[in-house]
Amino acid sequence: MTRTDPQPTTGDTTNGVPPSEEPIPGDPADANAPIVIVGGGFGGLYTALALSEQRQPPPLLLIEPQPCFLFLPLLYELLSDELRRWEIAPRYDALLAGRGVAWLQDRVVSIDAQQRCLHTAGGRELNFGQLVLATGARTHSFGIPGVVEHSLSFRSLVDVERLKVLVERLRQERRPLQRLAVVGAGPSGVELACKLADLLDGAAVVELVEQGAMALPQARAFNREQAILALQRRDVRLRCGCRVLEVGADHLDLHTSAGPERLAVDGVVWTAGLDFAPPSVQPELQRDRRGRLLVEPSLQLRGQPHLFAAGDIASLAANGDGDGATPPSPATAQVAFQQASCLADNLLRARRGEPLEPFRFQDLGEMISLGRGEASLVAGGFTLAGAAAFQLRRLAYLSRLPGRPHQLRVAAGWLADWQR
Repeated sequence: MTRTDPQPTTGDTTNGVPPSEEPIPGDPADANAPIVIVGGGFGGLYTALALSEQRQPPPLLLIEPQPCFLFLPLLYELLSDELRRWEIAPRYDALLAGRGVAWLQDRVVSIDAQQRCLHTAGGRELNFGQLVLATGARTHSFGIPGVVEHSLSFRSLVDVERLKVLVERLRQERRPLQRLAVVGAGPSGVELACKLADLLDGAAVVELVEQGAMALPQARAFNREQAILALQRRDVRLRCGCRVLEVGADHLDLHTSAGPERLAVDGVVWTAGLDFAPPSVQPELQRDRRGRLLVEPSLQLRGQPHLFAAGDIASLAANGDGDGATPPSPATAQVAFQQASCLADNLLRARRGEPLEPFRFQDLGEMISLGRGEASLVAGGFTLAGAAAFQLRRLAYLSRLPGRPHQLRVAAGWLADWQR
């Protein structure tokens, strides 16, 4: 196998160191060696877009196996047909056209940090000057029997289509005692339960199963209160303090305060946790207890001056050790948006041998979808719920969609819908 340098053809389909809050100098990279970004989610794509906006951008390569970017916060509106697929899932070749960013539709399987090369599932061996890991997260089964075999996740376009089929079947059959369970009462579970209850329109009972003592334990108090009210209005049955023991083809085995319980279900959607599986890297990278990669405040991987990470895969605890003693920045799209700008600047600083700047998260508020046409939000001491909050949430996310051309196309589509 011959090592080759990546060609910038847009749309190609084929020993730790102690953390420090002080800016640290970068390790100059060859100006002609490309920056390779592994993963096209919020952290990866938005870093690529930020770098492409420089007056003289460095050679850039984005490696992502999926054909479309997915704006995950609006996936619930795709399920309910409040938004169209092209609006929240634009193709990478369209987003990157004319930006000087090459896209390789492939998956990275291993990285040699010392030799600065990587291998892909398609058999390519590529050099890099600097590399960004932004591979995101996937659904975590926690090793519970039956989760992989018998439950649906909700993190992809395929997941949306499968869930639509299930909802339509339940609506058509309308058998007595139909039941759909959502496991995990964090933001994803609560938002999904509300949408499903609206879509089912009484055809099935929605059960929201949570192991902890309450729904949305990390949410703002106002949003949590509005969410509980929204669940109650839709007759979603919130079951807190229930641990899932096993997922069957037609049941959930639970452990509750009253003892074991078997819950008959027609489907299970699993939103209970996230798992992290970056490509194999040599030398092995330091990780936190959840498997995320430990990064310096500059988003540089510990002990690897040419490697960086962003998004869900990056663990940046305030105390620097990622052990959970001090809460890290939340694993949300908002954090990844902000990391992308900081990371783009630090990649350029590192190439020039300049000190790197620490990432500082600015909390801009919290928004949550609560069924068709409803939402709740808290921002800067301002609270709002209902239809107005739903529209403000959509506008806020419109401004965060990738690339100004795509934002304008979506805005034009929304305006046309409103006029009709």
